[in-house]
Amino acid sequence: MPTHPKDWHHAPHHVFVPNTTYMVTAGTLHKQHLFRGNERLKLLEKTLFDVIKYRGWKIRAWALFSNHYHWIGISPQTGSIRKLIQHLHSESAKLLNQLDGYPGRKVWFQYWDKCLTFEKSYFSRLNYVTNNPVHHGLVPVANLYPFCSAGWNERNLATPEQRKIASFKFDQLNEPDEFKPTWEESGTEVPHSER
Repeated sequence: MPTHPKDWHHAPHHVFVPNTTYMVTAGTLHKQHLFRGNERLKLLEKTLFDVIKYRGWKIRAWALFSNHYHWIGISPQTGSIRKLIQHLHSESAKLLNQLDGYPGRKVWFQYWDKCLTFEKSYFSRLNYVTNNPVHHGLVPVANLYPFCSAGWNERNLATPEQRKIASFKFDQLNEPDEFKPTWEESGTEVPHSER
């Protein structure tokens, strides 16, 4: 069996930088829709918020779907991005597998993280994550999707800050997002719109 060097291009680096803004994306194994339905998405959302708080991070944006997620957060002074993601993935997998009656099932595949060190990079990705449900064709307006930060932003951010976020374009970003999530609202599945 071949071994790969540590800097192998298919094995993303996960370097921890204190007090830095990160964007994180992760997908389920084989892009399966394991978090289909509001009950499972609520489970993922609660687990994300609990782990972020426990690990001392501050979340700034999130979008959670049936087969992947994105979030943006600020790292604490000490910690590890790898340990945070391992904690999030093991806890969410354990809870999901209990709910579904599949103990030991592998839920998550891989994650990507990126340090956002420039204002344009930060605000573009903040807008991207906030509007990801629209990007995937699940809703016409992001605040209609309950598992993203759009509604929270409207209720908690000052209007000038909301306008600033919305002013940054994100259509040219190169982010891993080859997912086609679905969403079931009130028992009616809303499929990804084919473009």
